[in-house]
Formats: sequence, structure tokens, C-alpha cells
Amino acid sequence: MSDHKQIVLEFIQKIRQRIPLNFTVLVREKTVSLLSEKFHVVFYHPQSVRLSNEIIRRTIHIDYDIVISSSEKLLARLESIFGFGNRIYARDTVVARVDKKVALEFQEEHHLQLALPGKYRYGLYRQGELVSIAVFSGGRKMNDTPLDYRSFELLRFCHKGSDIVIGGLSKLIKAFRKDFKPGDIMTYADLDWCQDSTLEKIGFIPVQRTPPQLILVREGIRVFGKNIVVKDQKNDYWVENNGSLKLKMIF
Repeated sequence: MSDHKQIVLEFIQKIRQRIPLNFTVLVREKTVSLLSEKFHVVFYHPQSVRLSNEIIRRTIHIDYDIVISSSEKLLARLESIFGFGNRIYARDTVVARVDKKVALEFQEEHHLQLALPGKYRYGLYRQGELVSIAVFSGGRKMNDTPLDYRSFELLRFCHKGSDIVIGGLSKLIKAFRKDFKPGDIMTYADLDWCQDSTLEKIGFIPVQRTPPQLILVREGIRVFGKNIVVKDQKNDYWVENNGSLKLKMIF
């Protein structure tokens, strides 16, 4: 058995210890699948190709480098998605602005993607503890809109660990909207994690699907930037994701 496969199977064992669901494990040459009644989680070895999404199950695509670099964050994310996270109600939280340092540290600890400072940052606090943040861009003037119309981007949103703040994003957007009166807020949903977005339930409208993106993994770390090239033919490799779903909330 390859080292990649063994490490993924060990990670799946941790999932089984944390999440009390009946799972089936399917081992293929380049992938390992974890199947439950409602979910199909596919773990990809380096230099493998995405499988098609299932119709009857939500399909989640996870690359080997994420298992290695972010195993605890990944476990927490799966725990909340499978419905076993710690549920907190937004009415029990308080909204406050968050400074850049705190926002970056929170993302680095709890978000699977690259931490971004953004321009405006809002957090939800429960009994003095930060449990959720939303990071927004500055406003942009859009063509063919009124002079005071500004479009903002929701760059990042995440909860603490496996916490789930029910109504949390709606409360954060409400506070942001009160302060800056956006014409719209746009964002992207990662199609490796969903086939449609739960953001539609709070008023976001899908407007576009972006094409799959190639990401270079160098020595186990994702490298971002322009004009990136493979330096080590043996250890560098490309990951191609499923692209993103662009959504917009118009006010």
C-alpha cells in the first residue's frame, strides 16, 4: 500500500472516531472514497483527476496536500458539515468590528484557504469569545449603476472549529450593510465542497460558474501567484479543482 493511501486511511479513521455515522470506504488506485447515506467524500492522491459528482449524495473533493497540511481544520469542517458541530444561535452573539491581526490569526486557525486581511472585518462574539468572522473587500464602482452604487466582495467567512453559528452570516451582513450601504455583495462558493450553495437560502443568487483552477503544490504547500512554474519535477505537482460558483446578493 502506498504512503499516500495509508495516510488517507489513517485520517479516515480519525473521522470515524469523531463522527458517529455509518461509513463505507472504497479504495481505488488514485482515490479513497468515504461514503455515507448523504455524502460522498473523495480523497485524491497527488496527480489524480477529479471524479464526477454524485446525483444522490453531496460530493466533497479533498486533495492529499490538505489532509497533510490542515488535518485538524479539515476534521472540524467535516464534523460541522455532517451535522455534529457545536450549534450556536446568532441571537446569543454580539457583532463587533475585528482588527486585521485578529482576523488573520482566526482564519489561519480555522479556515482551510489562504487567510486574507480584506478591508472590513466583522466578528460574532459569544460571552467574549470570537466564534465567527466575515471579511469584506472595499467597495467598487460598477458600470451602468447610480453614482453612489458600490459592490463589495465577501472574501472569507468561517466559524471557530466545528462550531456552527445559526444565522451568523446573516447577522454579520446586516451589520456590514448598516455601516456601508452596499448596492450588492458578491462572493464565491468552492465547488469542491458543494454542488450548489447554502448561501442561496439567505438571499444570494448564483450568477456564474468559474472554470476549474490549476494550483501548484510545492513540497506539500499550495503556491499562489502569477507565472508559477514547476521547479522540481519529482515533488512539485498541479491540482485542478472544480472551480467556483459566483453568487451575488443585491439590495
